[in-house]
Amino acid sequence: MSCAICEERKEKRFCPAVHGKICPQCCGEQREVTLDCPSDCPYLQQAREHATAHPDRPTPVDREALFPAVEIAEQFLYQREELILGLSFALAKSARADRSLMDRDLTAALSSLAKSYQTLVNSSLIYEEATANVAHQSIAREVETMVREFREAERQHMGNTRLTDSDVLKALVFILRMGFGRSSGRPKSRAFVDFLFAQFPEKHSAIAGPEEAGSRIVIP
Repeated sequence: MSCAICEERKEKRFCPAVHGKICPQCCGEQREVTLDCPSDCPYLQQAREHATAHPDRPTPVDREALFPAVEIAEQFLYQREELILGLSFALAKSARADRSLMDRDLTAALSSLAKSYQTLVNSSLIYEEATANVAHQSIAREVETMVREFREAERQHMGNTRLTDSDVLKALVFILRMGFGRSSGRPKSRAFVDFLFAQFPEKHSAIAGPEEAGSRIVIP
């Protein structure tokens, strides 16, 4: 029997994306490119495990897309862990609301938001990166809502908010870099999306008081 995709090489593995058997070469070349690979596909999982085992592989994006001018100290990650978790939760919530979202949708929305905050931090000018993509707008709104809720939670627990625009920028850039690092870089990659789903398997509130044991973020 021949491969269901190329119809030339011999089929050797079942592909749930085409509901048929394909050859290893087509699997490797078309995975997350033309094929909507389900997250539980064993060959997709193997590819992700291989990528994780080689963390020094080149990042499939231009260096400028990673906002190299934004420095993120390790201490910041500890001090603002709750913020990073909250923004990550917002991304996971967006991806659950729209199952068609890919890694590139999340990173595009994050990049747009980061550019806006970078302009705000550097010049105090409020600037929103224009995008006609409805999905990206929806993701951005969810993230911005989380920022507002985070500030409100700080005010309720401490009487004021310590969260600065610079903090938000650093958190966004950190998550953006993580997203690029998790994603395969292929058009239909959902590795970052699946990572977020694994981190937030239940639909709990991301910001809550310490008495709520189910919450993922606790404001000190």
